[in-house]
Amino acid sequence: MDLDMLNMFVIAGGTLAIPILAFVASFLLWPSALIRIYYWYWRRALGMQVRYANYDDYQFCYSYRGRPGYRPSILMLHGFSAHKDMWLSIVKFLPKNLHLVCVDMPGHEGTTRSDLDDYSISGQAKRIHQFVECIKLNRKPFHLVGTSMGGNVAGVYAAQYPEDICSLTLICPAGLPSTDSKFIKQLRELQESKRIDRIPLIPSTPEEMADMLKLCSYVRFKVPQQILQGLVDVRIPHNEFYRKLFLEIVDEKSRHSLHENMSKIKAPTQVIWGKQDQVLDVSGASVLASAIPDCHVYILENCGHSVVVERPRKTANLILEFLALLHSIDNNKKQA
Repeated sequence: MDLDMLNMFVIAGGTLAIPILAFVASFLLWPSALIRIYYWYWRRALGMQVRYANYDDYQFCYSYRGRPGYRPSILMLHGFSAHKDMWLSIVKFLPKNLHLVCVDMPGHEGTTRSDLDDYSISGQAKRIHQFVECIKLNRKPFHLVGTSMGGNVAGVYAAQYPEDICSLTLICPAGLPSTDSKFIKQLRELQESKRIDRIPLIPSTPEEMADMLKLCSYVRFKVPQQILQGLVDVRIPHNEFYRKLFLEIVDEKSRHSLHENMSKIKAPTQVIWGKQDQVLDVSGASVLASAIPDCHVYILENCGHSVVVERPRKTANLILEFLALLHSIDNNKKQA
């Protein structure tokens, strides 16, 4: 081989080695940075743009794609200790011409966190209403989606601000009386042993993170130790707030907020639940079905609490099918 050609390959190999080594070093030394880069990349790839909205001195952080059109906008509320980017796995399977808005819930990620704020479920619903008014999302009724804690807030929102929404999707929502799940039994044991500071949904070590993932998912994801460490590193600075929030939403004021408000929900409602949910038992679906007229219930086999992560394509399709059904019914009424 020509010496110049050999030198070219050596130089090219060395040039490629630098970013590869940088990636490996980041993976080993700063896994939390890689996780942030991962979300940044997927937001860009899916066309989700991050914006901020202010209500007096309170700041909301949200991402969005598309513009309001003839179809309803969709507002998505994430669960406890999550953030707006948890919806990216579903956004991937939704049409790009749909107007989507994913907001960081009060105190989470880029949305204001204050010790003076009311983090009860009704308090969070009021904050989300402020956000909706800030970005003028309620100029036209929108479709509201919420999961877990966000599902509890979404249901209460639908009951308290019925004029804002045209339809509702609740994904394994909290706030309902149901059969005790594995998680509820664990909490009771912790309360009895006075170790309530060891909440399974607030991990502080890679091992506890692995246990939380097993609790939340029926599908067993093989997560490398470094990624577990990165996930923990991202959460640890917020764990004190998460503990305060958790105690707030399981307090008597919020524990059954959705149950107390579900009879007031008049919007067409869809309920999606993982049959193997170990955090919030699937029996909650029948509680909603018995209280909300014409409630559409879908139980997903071989799926746990993390429906959005475990079955994103199926969940996206169910939401789209539900919206299409409502659109068809509305058209039939207009033609009648």
